[in-house]
Amino acid sequence: MASLATERPPAPLALQVAHFVFTRWSMNIGVRMVYPFLGLFAAGMGVDLAVISLALSLRAFTGILSPLVTQVADRRSRRSGILIGLGLYTAGVIVMALWPLFPVFVVTQCVASLGNFILVSSIQASIGDQVVYSRRGRVIAIIELGWSLSFILGMPLVASLMDNYGWTAGFALLGVLGTLVICGTWLIVPGRQHEAPRARSAYSFRQVLSFPVVRAGLIMTFSIVAANEVVNLVFGVWMQESYGLALGALGLASGIIGLSELSGESITAWVVDRVGKQKTIRAGILLNAVIALALPWLGRLGLAGALVGLFLFYFSFELTIVSSLPLMTELLPSARATILGINVATIAFGRGLGDLLGPYLYQWGMLVVGLAALAFDLAAVLALRSVHIASDAA
Repeated sequence: MASLATERPPAPLALQVAHFVFTRWSMNIGVRMVYPFLGLFAAGMGVDLAVISLALSLRAFTGILSPLVTQVADRRSRRSGILIGLGLYTAGVIVMALWPLFPVFVVTQCVASLGNFILVSSIQASIGDQVVYSRRGRVIAIIELGWSLSFILGMPLVASLMDNYGWTAGFALLGVLGTLVICGTWLIVPGRQHEAPRARSAYSFRQVLSFPVVRAGLIMTFSIVAANEVVNLVFGVWMQESYGLALGALGLASGIIGLSELSGESITAWVVDRVGKQKTIRAGILLNAVIALALPWLGRLGLAGALVGLFLFYFSFELTIVSSLPLMTELLPSARATILGINVATIAFGRGLGDLLGPYLYQWGMLVVGLAALAFDLAAVLALRSVHIASDAA
């Protein structure tokens, strides 16, 4: 017999979107808070920065495992995938709040990160089921506001709690937020498939990758992320070496990153469906490539020039990656969550490769880093040419 949750009519889409924004905001606080407070966490657990950085590398690569779980959202329901992701994430942060030891930190960061990857792909699949492709870009971009807002609004909140209650207070906050979001998900997100016959996966993991359009989309995602990450990893070092910035100035740079991300997501929500997903992605990639190449010259204009470059670089990346998400939801609708899980794994792999290449390339200067970003961006443009969605204004 169907459960009462499954039988009741689904919540209005606007309420679901609002819930997803809050969900993404809550979960992304945990993803992002480790960076500005990394030194405090390291001191609290009695390890140095090099050791805790290895834990974060392991955390990033857990995304590669997400496709093994996201198929649940294709075979059962989107809500099942979201709840699995939330459960893993919330369990991880609660355990860390109770036992704040470095080995626990390593394990729980990986578990929480895997949960977040599953959550993101399942939410995107749910929106893909319920919103027609011509309007899907705007809705996904609105949900992605949770990413930038987690930095702009979440970091001051975490800083205040940690200042008053100790360095583990952020994990306790995340445990409370995670519990609230789990309850909200059970009440708000539909329990049955929106398009049950279409949404049930008819393909295995290997079969999904056999489609040329899927492979092209994943190559595009990988290249976009790798182009961003080779610059992202060394940008702070470059600014410190070029201008001798203190922590306060780097904090200003972090604020500019948050503002650029918010601007990119807001502009995406406004233009992506009007202009077309592929046109918006192409424009974002080309702008990203130009800014990556221009960074050394912008840096010669002083700190103000470097900060302008910082804003435009992250703006172009956010415009590109957020515009790519609705495109990826339509590559193979019958295996939507599975593809989005693979896409998340591809993002993790692109970040991992960029993190490995960035410091090595930086030995030859920022221009070489920019050239590497240009090469990845050109690969993304070429891959995009092979991604054909009939309903998009290409």
